[in-house]
Amino acid sequence: MTRPLVLSAPEPRSLDLIFSQTARDELHDRYDVLDVAPKDIDSIHEENLADARYIIGQPALSRATLAEMTGLRCIFNVESNLIDNMPYDDLFARGIHVVTTGAVFAEPVAELGIAMALCLARDVLEADLAFREGSELWGGAGNQSSQLLSHSNIGIIGFGDLGRALARLLVGFRAEISVYDPWIPPSMLTDAGVNPATLDTVLQSSDTIFVVASVTAENQGFLNAVSFKQMRKGARLILLSRADVVDFADLMAAVRSGHILAASDVFPEEPLPSDHPVRGLKGFLRSAHRAGALDSAFKRMGDMVLEDMSLIDQDLPPMRCKRAERETVFRLRSKPVTTN
Repeated sequence: MTRPLVLSAPEPRSLDLIFSQTARDELHDRYDVLDVAPKDIDSIHEENLADARYIIGQPALSRATLAEMTGLRCIFNVESNLIDNMPYDDLFARGIHVVTTGAVFAEPVAELGIAMALCLARDVLEADLAFREGSELWGGAGNQSSQLLSHSNIGIIGFGDLGRALARLLVGFRAEISVYDPWIPPSMLTDAGVNPATLDTVLQSSDTIFVVASVTAENQGFLNAVSFKQMRKGARLILLSRADVVDFADLMAAVRSGHILAASDVFPEEPLPSDHPVRGLKGFLRSAHRAGALDSAFKRMGDMVLEDMSLIDQDLPPMRCKRAERETVFRLRSKPVTTN
């Protein structure tokens, strides 16, 4: 019996990165896997294009190439950013699923986000540096600007997988959590145990703000100097999604002025130039886009892909990966990642 064909083009990921050895063995037991460089997919033999049931990756697809792929059922985007490099309208019209494995990053990114918030609230890194230099302040003298995360006011901007993961982890802090997300009905936020709020309310009332919104055609740079001026003096902004949702120069200026503190796992350029001014900015905590890049998260991708392939093989819809929506996919503006 002929096994279904999988086109493997997961760049910048690799099958070794996203599948454990056990899962990779299962993949090769159940399917014929054809490795292909994303740039070469248009030149694959017509027979292979017609036979392909799945794509692992998000290679650019022309309408002509997609038309040849008569057996295609699902594209598994393991890069996790939905990029405008394929004819989504044709895919939706033919009932071909496009799914992402990005949910695997929600928990690890949320955990690092909370670690960043605690570091800023309790001056953890500055106190450690002072200790190394012999200028530490003991006891209460070293806590003049410290605040508790517990029982504080916390804002979340964006409430997708990452926002929901944050809300779950923050329950133990018994904080008042307000959420701004114009794509989610207020009742769904209330059901999740958070308070629906306007952007102005989140900015003005929060001690700590987590920015986890996706980049869209409408929101690039929407957090700017006006937004940061609305924040409470000494409030903390934690940027975890994509740098393009903030005006980064304005964010640095707000931190440099002493009005707010900030932390970020993402930057306008990655890797960041060695002379970028944010590198030496006091009051700004930096992380090199590493919040979600854990081997355990990458390996969950492979498990999710295999589970959803199993469902689709039974003529059932995918359930583990997140499906692209026709109403929103054309509005997303994420940049592809270059480093795992």
